[in-house]
Amino acid sequence: MAEALRVGIAGLGTVGASVACVLNEKAAELTRQCGRDIVVTAVSARDPKRDRGVDLSAAKWFDDAAQMAERADIDVFVELIGGDEGPARASVKAALEAGRHVVTANKALLAKHGVQLAEIAEKRGVLLNYEAAVAGGIPVIKTMREAMAGNQVTRVFGILNGTCNYILTRMEAEGISFDACLKDAQRLGYAEADPTFDIEGHDTAHKLSILTSLAFGTRIAANDIYMEGISNITQADIRAAAELGYRIKLLGVAQRTDSGIEQRVHPTMVPTASVIAQVHGVTNAVAIETDILGELLLSGPGAGGNATASAVVGDIADIAKSRPGFQHGPVFGWPAKELKPYKKAQMRSHAGGYFIRLTVHDRIGVFAAIAKRMADNDISLESIVQQAAGPEIEAQKTVILVTHETTEAAVRKAVEGVTKDGHLTDKPQVIRIERAE
Repeated sequence: MAEALRVGIAGLGTVGASVACVLNEKAAELTRQCGRDIVVTAVSARDPKRDRGVDLSAAKWFDDAAQMAERADIDVFVELIGGDEGPARASVKAALEAGRHVVTANKALLAKHGVQLAEIAEKRGVLLNYEAAVAGGIPVIKTMREAMAGNQVTRVFGILNGTCNYILTRMEAEGISFDACLKDAQRLGYAEADPTFDIEGHDTAHKLSILTSLAFGTRIAANDIYMEGISNITQADIRAAAELGYRIKLLGVAQRTDSGIEQRVHPTMVPTASVIAQVHGVTNAVAIETDILGELLLSGPGAGGNATASAVVGDIADIAKSRPGFQHGPVFGWPAKELKPYKKAQMRSHAGGYFIRLTVHDRIGVFAAIAKRMADNDISLESIVQQAAGPEIEAQKTVILVTHETTEAAVRKAVEGVTKDGHLTDKPQVIRIERAE
């Protein structure tokens, strides 16, 4: 049997402690599967005295993660510290430069420095594995990086944030407000005390930028993603979507177009009968469209200690199965130095059109003026419905429009025109309707 794989874990929070537990409790099974023992020989965290529910007495303790990363007596450095700078970046870089394999769950680090770190890993001939960085326990990275050779990806999209999906699911099922759902998500531990990173789309954007690089062979461009969150979604939107046969989801979408690669994160209406519309709660899902395979949908637990730990352990096991001298594949599917510069596409049309909700003054001519603004911008309407705003609000109406396929610019210009006309009594709502089989 080959020598044991020696693992150093930096960060012993929920995920780090879970990884250590799995490696201890499943040691015999992992040895049979990998052909060698996997042993935690070093750990680093803020508080050495904290009880983490796992026996780490055999591991050497380090206060400095970067110092542990450079040690000659570890083979794999597991980074579970978090953050795109500071100790996380310094320790991962130190490990790679020292010729250590690295496993990380840090999407923020990869979104900002992934290409640079990939170049170091490829130069040193070591692995940089990051399955847990996107969609938790779903093996989407391995699928895209290894199992889809020869396929040309045309579009990748999905539900990449469990917090947002949980909130939208409960809003629809229970008819409660966004604020009430968010407070409950925080109480249950699904949302942070400051939920901005999740609910405004930043977390989804980081994950999408990594998938985009894998899908299209471009350099990571997390700062070039069009982004909207879910904080402005109301019960009026949820109800209107249901009446029209749709469900609202926060999607990350990346697709190849004639003008470049389009990346966007925003609330989306998907047909209720589609598979992705059936993904509820904290579950994640990723759909990949290709020329050979067609469409593949992967769904499963997207967050939590066990789901993330499962992906981390899977990455460690892959390293244990590799042998000295084996030529590792590139980190992002293409050699890092050959990744193409990201060319941002114009936000153009997409199948399904747009949902537009306008709260307007209840007066003669408003309905016709809205229709004229749409026509002036070459927007073809599939339907236009006028409703009372509610018994508690007098002299107002709600106008709901569903467009045929059109452009982002046209919709925004039309809505701006209606706003300038002075017809609106509240902020307009625009939600894309996405093709999602």
